[in-house]
Amino acid sequence: MTDWLPLSPAERSVAIEVLVHGPLSRTELARRLNLSQGSLTRLTKPLIESGLLVEAPWAGAPAEARQGRPSQPLGVVAESRSFLGFKITDEMVYGVVTSLRSDIVARLDRPLTGHDPEYVADLLAAMTAELAGRHPAVAGIGIGVGGFVREYAVVGESPYLSWRDVPLAGLVRERTGLPVVVENDVAALVEAETWFGAGRGLDRFVVLTIGAGIGYGLVLGGRRVPCAEEDRGFGRHWIIDPQGPLTPQGERGSAVSLLTIPSIRYQVRAATGRDASYEEILAAAAAREPMAARVIGEAGRALGTLLAQIANFVMPQKILLAGEGVGLMEVAGDAVRDMIRTHRHPLAAPINLETKVSDFHDWARGAAVLAIQVLVLGRTGG
Repeated sequence: MTDWLPLSPAERSVAIEVLVHGPLSRTELARRLNLSQGSLTRLTKPLIESGLLVEAPWAGAPAEARQGRPSQPLGVVAESRSFLGFKITDEMVYGVVTSLRSDIVARLDRPLTGHDPEYVADLLAAMTAELAGRHPAVAGIGIGVGGFVREYAVVGESPYLSWRDVPLAGLVRERTGLPVVVENDVAALVEAETWFGAGRGLDRFVVLTIGAGIGYGLVLGGRRVPCAEEDRGFGRHWIIDPQGPLTPQGERGSAVSLLTIPSIRYQVRAATGRDASYEEILAAAAAREPMAARVIGEAGRALGTLLAQIANFVMPQKILLAGEGVGLMEVAGDAVRDMIRTHRHPLAAPINLETKVSDFHDWARGAAVLAIQVLVLGRTGG
């Protein structure tokens, strides 16, 4: 297959529409993009010649899409290219291989025994070689990092890795020869959910993640809103209860102090002298053990308050609650819903809340979507 060509803005709009919402008949595609049939034909010709789009029978197409070339469906060959996504934590690197539609087809994880950038780049290159050996036609690499990232290439600051100004994309590209894009891990997850997940087709969409930290992503007009303060303490300074707990990770009564897994574990340990896992604390709270129930109940009320505040100010069509900490909803869901009602107008529409327990492979998939966007949007990293 020939290499994909650089795309014009109009060609990109066609490619994205088919990639995210296809297969689509030409009639439907022209309607969605407000194009004439002639303009659509002109735009799709190079996309078909380059192999990005394909004309193929679609068994599920409506009758009008099977009658004549003007309505012949256009789709992408999802397996025509593979993309690698990596999520870096302070202890592990989680890797996935995805199709062009971001479906995970393979996983590979490796322990991270050091944080030296050269060592991390070597590990990513070794994982790339192993995955590419089993899944050829790799078109690009996406890397998600907890921290502030500049220009899809340089990790400006990562407290988890103790990095400043690390040109990670360039280091990995030197070792692999592949296009590499690096982004904040929450931003990557938001992009994946916007294109292929819970936010697909929505104009106003919010992702809130709870786990080791608090993550927030906003989509307006169907596009993620970038922020210069991304992952620089959003949750530390969002004060929910000024009289709330003080923990090492956040300001007193902040979203971080009330909701993150390390803070919840810290509160229980400080009160009982025992170190318990997050899962053990949730189980104890469900069993009405007093200290665990108090901490988890407070976290549930904090989450409900936070969700209500987001809904009041952003008015999203949907909020996706994700991350490894969303098991909180199973134990403290009633407290969450009570606080939403308390902080919302009685006539306000119910919040469309979707919860998703995300493991680190979901975060890695988000990074792979960044690589897909490099292809379709023409973004550049390393």
